[in-house]
Amino acid sequence: MTQAVDHFADRLRAAPQSRLQRSAAAEALAMARELSRWAQSLEEPGCEPREMPDAGMFAVADQILVAAHDLAVALRSDDQVAEAVRLVEEARQRAGV
Repeated sequence: MTQAVDHFADRLRAAPQSRLQRSAAAEALAMARELSRWAQSLEEPGCEPREMPDAGMFAVADQILVAAHDLAVALRSDDQVAEAVRLVEEARQRAGV
């Protein structure tokens, strides 16, 4: 999972501001929020997940990394890891980076 997330974060950091403004940052933030919710649901079942704040388009690469790291610690099976990698790759493609 680390490789896919690192690649996505690197691509976001290298993307021009215009691409981030068009859709890449929004897509990345949505993915970071989804990964964060997933991690929280595994770590604190039954609790309402907290939403990752929007820290701005230049912070989304770091937000993806933090959320993915939290999720990687919480995942319990290879199938879950494969699903997380698939979601990250799909988000990267939708972001166009």
